[in-house]
Amino acid sequence: MSKRSRRTRERSVDLTRYQDVIPDWGAFLEAAARPEPTVFRVRTGRIDEAELTDRLTRQGFRLRPLDGLPSFFQVEEEPFPVSLTLEHWHGLLYVQQASTGVAAPALGPRPGERVLDLCSAPGGKTTHAAELMGDRGCLVANEIDERRIRGLLGNVYRLGHTNILSVASDGRDFPEGARFDRVLVDAPCSGEGTLRRRAGEPPNQSPSFLGYVTAAQRRLLERAVRLTRPGGTILYVTCTFAPEENEAVVSDVLREHPVELEPLDLPVPHAPGLTAFEGLSFDPRLEGAARIYPQHLDSGGLFLAKLRRLDDGGAVEDPGSGAVGEGWSPVPAVFPGDSATPEEARARIDSGLRELRERYGVDAAVQRDWSWTMRGGRAWLHTVDAWPLAAWEEGGWRGISIGQRSLEFDSLGRLRPTNDFLRLVGGLIERAVVDLTPRDLGVLLDREPVAVDIDLRGPVALRLGDDVLGRGVMTGGGLVSEIAKARATDLRRTLAAAGGAEDD
Repeated sequence: MSKRSRRTRERSVDLTRYQDVIPDWGAFLEAAARPEPTVFRVRTGRIDEAELTDRLTRQGFRLRPLDGLPSFFQVEEEPFPVSLTLEHWHGLLYVQQASTGVAAPALGPRPGERVLDLCSAPGGKTTHAAELMGDRGCLVANEIDERRIRGLLGNVYRLGHTNILSVASDGRDFPEGARFDRVLVDAPCSGEGTLRRRAGEPPNQSPSFLGYVTAAQRRLLERAVRLTRPGGTILYVTCTFAPEENEAVVSDVLREHPVELEPLDLPVPHAPGLTAFEGLSFDPRLEGAARIYPQHLDSGGLFLAKLRRLDDGGAVEDPGSGAVGEGWSPVPAVFPGDSATPEEARARIDSGLRELRERYGVDAAVQRDWSWTMRGGRAWLHTVDAWPLAAWEEGGWRGISIGQRSLEFDSLGRLRPTNDFLRLVGGLIERAVVDLTPRDLGVLLDREPVAVDIDLRGPVALRLGDDVLGRGVMTGGGLVSEIAKARATDLRRTLAAAGGAEDD
């Protein structure tokens, strides 16, 4: 079928079907038609809120903290988009819808827990959960779409999270064998709550879409129940208003699976879940779910339902210990399938850490808090205390990354810290760092060398103001940049935006 034929069969969603269930219909229509304000979340694990807001204020931004959403700020005036600030490029903030900032706190992850985000890209809720965990424990970020996986990893690396294990799998068939303390199901949906991105116009749908998407949502939520330990938490989230995708899905799972609905007491304005709609009746407990409409937070729409997994008398065998457990085991020194032996991996990592001390002055005491796993010639820094990979049967999934790709080695075995790693530990670097002017940086980003008065050869850290930006190399011809091309393009755009604002 041609694209034109598909478009002909699609029809726009009629939002008036919700007129009798959305409180203050006039306010809903008014909010839906307005452009959505820019909101961001501070990456508090890397910078203090006051320091970040001060840096942005000095650039001409006017910010307002959002009630009920700690670390979230609305941009009320901006000299240029906040996404083009050096602070955004450096991973000190994440532009995120206000409504979606409710999800991770409602899930309630804590440091040291084992958490699964079953549909994680592009990573806003995932990285928010990692933030609340203090980058401790293990957060498995799962995604099926390869393009979306790249976006997810870009955000994980940019923000510098070290407790995230990224996995590619169809969430409907996510591998069993290990149970989690908390599971987030940010389910694919019709996206009616994102209508402000289309000037208040709802999305188009084909006649068959609703049947397909609700079947997928049920399977995702049912899989989440199976993956959650007794007493654990499941949070089901969509960005649509459709009860067929929200209350109906949860109602079916409440009826057929060992879960109980926990009423949500959100610290932001919201409406209760529905117990009936257009002749359909839902479990009366669904009144304890939450509906966020555009007028509540001047944001998008969101539905949330929180479930508690009940004890069904089952247990999961832990293949690592031979005892009844949750299917978790220590993270090995080598990623499964890698050709290196554990001894080779440890020797290479030890040489890299020694180089960090001797060349860059990174304190040995700090290094003791880090864990490492080798994969593909790289050493990955992480704070994951245990992972479930040993308990998962082969097929249908693959592990992608753990923590931050940090140390690389050339053909002679010499250390090359990655750009991500240097940005993450920038404040710890005491030596082999070159301070740049904006003009010097612009020359480097154009792939031209810069003359620097420093008696040093080999890799160095590049610093602009207080921020280490990545890796450079001192050669006989001067200093050259080794910041990746895509990141360099983004950084050049950032410098141009800031420079234009200063000229004004």
